[in-house]
Amino acid sequence: MNILGISCFYHDAAACLLVDGEVVAAASEERFTRIKQDSSFPIEAIRYCLEHAGIREADLDIVAFYDKPMLKFERILETYIASVPRGLPSFIKAIPIWIKEKLFIPKQIRTELPEFTGTMLFPEHHESHAASAFYPSPYERAAFLTIDGVGEWATTSWGVGNGKDLEIRGEIHFPHSIGLLYSAFTYYTGFRVNSGEYKVMGLAPYGEPKYVDTILENIIDLKEDGSFRMDMSYFDYVSGLRMTNDRFDKLFGGPPREPETDLRQRDMDLARSVQVVCEEAMLRMARHVHKESGEKNLVLAGGVALNCVGNGRVLREGPFDDIWIQPAAGDAGGALGAAFMAWHQYEDKPRTVRPRGSQSGSYLGPSFDDQQITEILDRHGAVYERVEDADIPARLAALIADEKVIGMFQGRMEFGPRALGNRSIIGDARSPKMQTTMNLKIKFRESFRPFAPSVLADDVSEWFAIDRESPYMLLVAPVADQHLTDAAGDDADLFGIDKLNVPRSTVPAITHVDCSARVQSVHKDDNPLYYETIKAFKELTGCSVIINTSFNVRGEPIVCNPEHAYVCFMRTHMDVLMAGNYLLEKTKQPTWKEQGDDWRSEFVLD
Repeated sequence: MNILGISCFYHDAAACLLVDGEVVAAASEERFTRIKQDSSFPIEAIRYCLEHAGIREADLDIVAFYDKPMLKFERILETYIASVPRGLPSFIKAIPIWIKEKLFIPKQIRTELPEFTGTMLFPEHHESHAASAFYPSPYERAAFLTIDGVGEWATTSWGVGNGKDLEIRGEIHFPHSIGLLYSAFTYYTGFRVNSGEYKVMGLAPYGEPKYVDTILENIIDLKEDGSFRMDMSYFDYVSGLRMTNDRFDKLFGGPPREPETDLRQRDMDLARSVQVVCEEAMLRMARHVHKESGEKNLVLAGGVALNCVGNGRVLREGPFDDIWIQPAAGDAGGALGAAFMAWHQYEDKPRTVRPRGSQSGSYLGPSFDDQQITEILDRHGAVYERVEDADIPARLAALIADEKVIGMFQGRMEFGPRALGNRSIIGDARSPKMQTTMNLKIKFRESFRPFAPSVLADDVSEWFAIDRESPYMLLVAPVADQHLTDAAGDDADLFGIDKLNVPRSTVPAITHVDCSARVQSVHKDDNPLYYETIKAFKELTGCSVIINTSFNVRGEPIVCNPEHAYVCFMRTHMDVLMAGNYLLEKTKQPTWKEQGDDWRSEFVLD
């Protein structure tokens, strides 16, 4: 049985294919179209999924969409009616888009997939999130917690999964939303909503939690059980075209920061404050869910589950024995959850639980063979050297130790927002200059943003204060005490970005200003080549930690195919590209000439 899951029309459109209940392919539309967080109908992602499985549209038995459009439209209409006349400009802008593409999803599916004649299903948004968290998890039974901006009405839900069964037992509804609260501060500190939340989380350790009491006393009433209500008089997202309003400005001492202007201490303090509030909400919710469900394990999904600092605190300080987070926790993962809902709920099929989960390391995207890679390299006149499989790890380890910055284009692309070694840029975590070099010369992004470490799964507790795997880079943990330097506590008299250049550990390039790191543990079963590369680096240097950041530049999606990888390599100051078995050194390449935007669509999957 072939089941296609789809999510689209808001942000992070994606498609996922289950064949007899097994995830065989999944990808976000942005990776193919090169439009960051592309929300359009994921026709390219669907084509990839079908091609990978060797099937046609006509072979699909079920197409499952990740929410209920009519129920969401009901919420939109009720919200606008309740805010008349203030919401009229927003209403006029939104309704034509709804009528054109967001409302009549069944018709759109039939139009885009004309050969499909099977069943269409529409689980609720938070059911899709819960399914994406529970069904691929390593637990026979577990509590689930889903937190995001908003689905149809729900913004937070919790419940219990047991075998193939899934039951939502509690919800919090729009407009009260931890996700939208965090997005409001993202907007207010000058970053883009739905993509800048990572920046707020990364900025938070530079600030002080000066505004926590202001937030809790004025704009959100957070109860001990994790339930909450927000004072909507401070926000404009219900009826307007902004996240916050003049009353919010007055409460926090001025208007929002203009995007791309210098960060002020106030922005850092606001980021720290909303992060603290978010973490406290997550902890209280976790305690409540544990008390009410009696379950030992917790699974998480929804956009707020990408807050890996909060996840780390729930693991360390929460009451659950273990937690598991969906790698594609945002809306992209809704496609996966919708497909699982169709298989386990609609088709009533049993579930197979695997000890490390069933998402295969989340390597679910396209891969490219030698012929496809060399075709692109030759077209560009690239100079490359073929390296045999057995020699790649040692070769890369030596380059990393020589402080070269390497683009890794290997195997199947990752599903979710994190690069996990196959579409990654890697480097030496021991280098004190590597964070600045990568941020400014490779990623072209803000200097304050931290980089994540990849560490051998066998050694994770040697380097970080965590006692289990973190394969999907969704847990933040302190760097282990034995690797901290004497300078780790020497910045008490420094403020803001001045803290950036203090070397806090023996791996300073991945150590954030609060001596933490967003950990990816690498298991040999998930990614043998990446594991062997880090192992070779350890044998060479004694260090089993390297830098891992996504293979893209600011404002662009992670690379998908060899064309994207080569272009990104040539447009940046990366030193080396390892594309499959082919090693390219920047100094040996022909002079790069910009090609406009045509290159984006030149490469077509066979």
